[in-house]
Amino acid sequence: MTDRWANPSSVHRAGQDARHAIELARASVAALIGAKAKSITFTSGGTEAIDLAIRGTLPPAATPSRVVSTTIEHTAVRDLLARLSEQGAITLDHLKIDHAGIVTAESIDRAITPGTRLVTVQWANNETGAVQPVAAIAARCRAVGATFHCDATQWVGKMPVDIGEAGSRSASPPCDLLTCSAHKWHGPKGVGILWLRAGQRLAPRIIGTQEKGRRGGTEHTEGIIGAGVAATLAQQWLADPAARGALAALRDRFEQRVLADNPGAVVNGPADPSLRLWNTTNIAFPRLEAEALLMAFSERGLCASAGAACSSGSLDPSPVLLAMGIPPALAHGSIRFSLSRDTTQEDVDEAAAIVAACVARVGSSMTG
Repeated sequence: MTDRWANPSSVHRAGQDARHAIELARASVAALIGAKAKSITFTSGGTEAIDLAIRGTLPPAATPSRVVSTTIEHTAVRDLLARLSEQGAITLDHLKIDHAGIVTAESIDRAITPGTRLVTVQWANNETGAVQPVAAIAARCRAVGATFHCDATQWVGKMPVDIGEAGSRSASPPCDLLTCSAHKWHGPKGVGILWLRAGQRLAPRIIGTQEKGRRGGTEHTEGIIGAGVAATLAQQWLADPAARGALAALRDRFEQRVLADNPGAVVNGPADPSLRLWNTTNIAFPRLEAEALLMAFSERGLCASAGAACSSGSLDPSPVLLAMGIPPALAHGSIRFSLSRDTTQEDVDEAAAIVAACVARVGSSMTG
């Protein structure tokens, strides 16, 4: 912000110094997913990257394009597809999910058929951490000629990704377009990433010469540099599988303590912890309201999240949980807890104790 403040599109030395820093960061981000630097486009965040991937792939046509997705996508995908469907730009079909929130194998062949233009499915769910069968979806898309966009916001930086462009071992890319956000791997907010398979056509949403014409606008230089540094640190951390295993064990320890201390509490999502990301757990507390719990947690220094806030300021039950078939009584009292790669055993034990105290306090106030 002080030494590389110049416009990276300028030809003078200061501008080219900023350009050089951006390209080094682009290479670092590409290395994190096994891609070539030229395939990476920077945006203002994951939401814009998703919008560019979806709208930029769909052709302007009198006949609506057929799109396949799921009912448990992040709102950046779910609401965009709903709007496009309302406008008549697409016809939308959904893959079936099971009670654990995972796409069923039979629905992949049923829904993704010749004539499908675009398939957009997240790699891992942002509320439950449930991991989707991305490889099977990609194979089906290739078989019928559909374009596959994968929202990997929750996956990149937490689990290894091998796009297969940089001389790596991957036989084929897991998708045609992949989007993610730097703040999910400890980078700065306000930096989104779109990876584009070589040969994949993309119409820009913001016109300009920057980012190879894919996304106009002066680049957020300091944010992009930060994203590059964070990508390098994440890649170093991912090189040790034992680190992920240790954090998954902490997640399991937290769940076990919470369930033991709070009879009736249940984990939403796959019963097999290996089918969830190591950093995510979603726990339902029957007969309690998520809003009251979140406020009580916050007073004790524990930050968590639940459903989206509605206009009244209260919390609606999560559409993701309802789509999974979770009863409304459980969905209303469901909380998502997240770990980071810096979380310690002391952290999870203290958090579990705070949960027990707050659940008891909120529960007694409701019955009293």
